[in-house]
Amino acid sequence: MAEAMSGEVVAGDPATVPTGFSIDSRSLAAGQAFVAIVAERDGHDFAAAAALKGASVIVLSQAVDADLGSAAVVQVADTTRALQDLARAVRRESKAKVVAITGSAGKTTTKEIVAAVVEGTFQVVKNQGNLNNHLGLPLSLLELRHGADVAVMELGMNHAGEIRVLVGIAEPDIRVWTNVGDAHIGNFGSVDAIADAKAEILEAATPQSLFVGNADDARMMERSAGFAGRTVTFGTNETADVRATNVVDLGLQGTRCTVTTSHGHAEFHVPLLGRGNLANVLCGTAVATEMGVPLAIVASRVERLTPARRRGEVRSLATGVTVVDDTYNSSPSALMRALEMLSRQPLTDRRVAVLGEMLELGDQSLRLHETCGRAAAAANLAVLVTVGGSAAEALGRAAIEAGMNAASVHHTATSLEAAELVADLVRPRDVVLVKGSRGIKTEAVVDKLVAACG
Repeated sequence: MAEAMSGEVVAGDPATVPTGFSIDSRSLAAGQAFVAIVAERDGHDFAAAAALKGASVIVLSQAVDADLGSAAVVQVADTTRALQDLARAVRRESKAKVVAITGSAGKTTTKEIVAAVVEGTFQVVKNQGNLNNHLGLPLSLLELRHGADVAVMELGMNHAGEIRVLVGIAEPDIRVWTNVGDAHIGNFGSVDAIADAKAEILEAATPQSLFVGNADDARMMERSAGFAGRTVTFGTNETADVRATNVVDLGLQGTRCTVTTSHGHAEFHVPLLGRGNLANVLCGTAVATEMGVPLAIVASRVERLTPARRRGEVRSLATGVTVVDDTYNSSPSALMRALEMLSRQPLTDRRVAVLGEMLELGDQSLRLHETCGRAAAAANLAVLVTVGGSAAEALGRAAIEAGMNAASVHHTATSLEAAELVADLVRPRDVVLVKGSRGIKTEAVVDKLVAACG
């Protein structure tokens, strides 16, 4: 372990074998290795606490004035770099096939889909939750020490250069790029700049590398044209290698379609909501079939998919209200897809949307919120509630200007206020979409509806 980290065992028993790895002394379990990361808080300040909780190994880049008990101590130059180097070493030694996934929207859902459709054929590890950054990814890859065949890893970013670092750690065999959108556009300035940063997923490839990309995304296809390895595309475009045709929207029951690949064709029922999730399933199908999973098996596993928590969960309440809980996060492109899904609901049901402000959009925030407001009006909503600051208010105004009845559009500053309002507004048979950026905490609206309408 010390060798992989370019470090040295300076105390304790060099034969110690840690049972796991942690960078947080609060959640560390006895027997795990504690890596003292230097970030907003300095992990070295918590080395003694880690020792008291039973850390078997403590990785430090500086001396600490504390009793570390019987823990083996590994001294390194940089603890973050050491963690990443160790993960890369484990990844190489494991011989597992690594699938790395990036994209502006749907990364986590696509990760879950890929894992679900290859699991059963292969033993799989994946990032837990959103452990997808320069610390979460190595912690996830370290799970390969238990002998999995496949690692399905989500790569997140909000600045240029971050995907390049993650690719260098994961050294993926299969690189997946779901789409290009406007998430974090405030940090980039344009969608093209976002596409350039996402294109780092293509770097350091070999002729043996496989790229799975979205044939319906022109920016992606342009940037992947010179990929060093082999490319397989997915989408509804007639050029796609894994293509959906005869698509039938089933509302809250998802979609049906025919999926055609070089391995044959099959009828799919996708139980996840909307065309965005259909694209995610096509992406997962491309990965799975390239790994040798029979298309019929993929179709049967797709039919059993369930959404990740608060990522398009459908909740049917006792009063007859149906809530679409998409509160985990939001961006303009993801919101537009959610509104498109809502617009396909039968007009016999009232369509209600509770939309939280979308953050990290920079000087384009007002324009993008207004665009989404017009899309909300086009979705024939009976009620629109916006939550947050001036950008959320602009979304509501744009919806009114696009034809919504002003009396049907409401605004609250906080999600707690919105929760009280919406609980009074909803009726039986309403379909209520709730979506917003993480910082707006729109899950409070869902929780209130569940409590009130159970």
